[in-house]
Order: sequence, then C-alpha cells, then structure tokens
Amino acid sequence: MAATAPTPEPPYYAVIFTSVRTADDNGYADAAREILALASQQPGFLGFESARQEIGISVSYWESPEAIAAWKANAEHRAVQQRAADWYQTFRVRVCRVEREYGF
Repeated sequence: MAATAPTPEPPYYAVIFTSVRTADDNGYADAAREILALASQQPGFLGFESARQEIGISVSYWESPEAIAAWKANAEHRAVQQRAADWYQTFRVRVCRVEREYGF
C-alpha cells in the first residue's frame, strides 16, 4: 500500500517537478532510483511523493531553501539533470513554502 510522505509541522518547503516523458526509457528508471536514494541522504530532505499518468508529478519536501539549493548544486544531481532531454519532452520545477497541511 502506498503512503504519503511524513512531514513535520509547517512551515517547510516543497519542490514540485511536473513532466511529460519521452517514449524511450534511456536509462531513466535506474537514474530515478539512484537520484532518489541520493536525495534522501541529503541534509534537510524530508520525503518524496510521485505519481505518473500522462503528466508526472513528483514532490520532494525539504526543511529550508538552503537545503533545496544544496541539493540543486549537488554534483551527482547536476550530472543527472544534464540528461533531461533524454527523458522529458517538457518539465517544470516549482518551489513552494508549505504554510499549512491537514489530512488523516
């Protein structure tokens, strides 16, 4: 059973990555697993959620803008980002501050 990412009391930050994939895998599945494992080891990483149909939506949660900036600057992450054209027809990144949350 899938579960949502556990997150602390707000505020915290979310990086929302929306994308439309190319038809070929081109090593995407392996790279995605590796990059998530690497992200989860980064200081300030809180969790991750992802869903894909026609559009993929992946959300990573972070303690601070500084933690997000450090992840963006990570050398291995940057190397994987260089392959974006191999995997995506289009993508968009949005960075948000989470002010409140609720649910069960």
